[in-house]
Amino acid sequence: LITSCPDPNEGILPYHIVIFGATGFTGQFVVEEVARCAAEGTGLLKWAVAGRSRPRLEDVLRRTAEKLGRSPGRSAVIENYIEIIVADVSVEESLAVMCQQGVVILNCVGPYRFYGEPVVRACIENGAHYLDICGEPQFLERMQLEYHSKALDRGVYVIGSCGFDSIPADLGIIYTQRQFKGTLTAVESFLDIISGPEGTSGHDATWQSAVYGFADSGSLRQLRKKFGHKPLPRVGAKVEKRGFLFFSKEMQQYVIPFMGSDPSVVRRTQRFLYEEQQQSPVQYSAFVGVGGLLSVIKLLCGGLLFWVMVKFSLGRKLLTTFPSFFSFGLFSKAGPTTKQIVDTCFSMTFYGEGYSEGTDPAEGRPNAKICTQVVGAEPGYVATVSALVQSAFTVLNELHSLPRRGGVYTPGAAFCQTGLIDRLHNYGIKFSVRSRQEEAAGAPTSM
Repeated sequence: LITSCPDPNEGILPYHIVIFGATGFTGQFVVEEVARCAAEGTGLLKWAVAGRSRPRLEDVLRRTAEKLGRSPGRSAVIENYIEIIVADVSVEESLAVMCQQGVVILNCVGPYRFYGEPVVRACIENGAHYLDICGEPQFLERMQLEYHSKALDRGVYVIGSCGFDSIPADLGIIYTQRQFKGTLTAVESFLDIISGPEGTSGHDATWQSAVYGFADSGSLRQLRKKFGHKPLPRVGAKVEKRGFLFFSKEMQQYVIPFMGSDPSVVRRTQRFLYEEQQQSPVQYSAFVGVGGLLSVIKLLCGGLLFWVMVKFSLGRKLLTTFPSFFSFGLFSKAGPTTKQIVDTCFSMTFYGEGYSEGTDPAEGRPNAKICTQVVGAEPGYVATVSALVQSAFTVLNELHSLPRRGGVYTPGAAFCQTGLIDRLHNYGIKFSVRSRQEEAAGAPTSM
């Protein structure tokens, strides 16, 4: 598990990993996954949990021990030998103390637009690498704008969106580029979330991030202007834009553009690969399935109401107070049940096109296609947790393979030269090339 990371005993850092926000809904799943990996691994992993309340942190460790402690020895290790650090995002000194004790900080405290920046700043100032599971483009891009140079100077890596947002999409594109024999120029991804008889559900914190993110969507355009980026060159034929809603023959259901962080993260990665490694950039569009006609009607009605309400403070208050009502049960303060989590999985299918080896992209239409897929268990609290924890182990074991000597990066930019895809494959997030028969449904008609 741990092969080449710094030994905490050789310096002032006692822990390889510190989980900040361990008592939160997602944080508890992260604690379980780190404990499970630590028990299965051959190396000695030293880790700690952090949060505002020592009693609640002790309770998380106790419940983790009960859930994973198949033997008295393992239970005792979890309960008695995992350190607790009391830290509050509003108390700068406590964050500094936390960051001074960890090689990698896993930040599970959201919404990140409200609580993320102090943790990023504390990590950079105190020399700890930072990973999170943020799906908020405004926060992710602002951290890059304001902290990349500082992190680079301090030799600290800040890597956001290391969960379901947006590792499957970002590394899925990189995987597709590697598998394509020639020059890949365009990719469309289609996300399908498959649930059991009880349906699927998300936690209130994710809903809050969506509410405040859409309410502040105008600031993202202004933020991007500050980068001063020139448009990436378009290689090959331009991809025609889809409509907002259309029936996908690939998924056999209606789909809409994916509103999460994937397009933002992938574009940032493609810019990095083009500017730093001179790789040909890929045009990318992301879509998600919404089901049949009844689901479309529900989506249009709910979506219209949502867009109106997020523009006003009273509307946002109502949306965040009654998440289950306004999301038609898709989000709740209680979060998904164990049964819902167990019965849910995802698939993300990538349809790419480009030019075969020896063909000039400047001449004619694309003449080659590829179809790849990333599949995994429930995205919010299983795949997300696996992706975050394996990203942390990648930082610990393959620091020499990360770009430069620090900075703020997307997962694709940070991990493109590492073995993270193989790690994820071993932990339930599978990357594969689909066969010709599986591609028979055809590539997207606009490509």
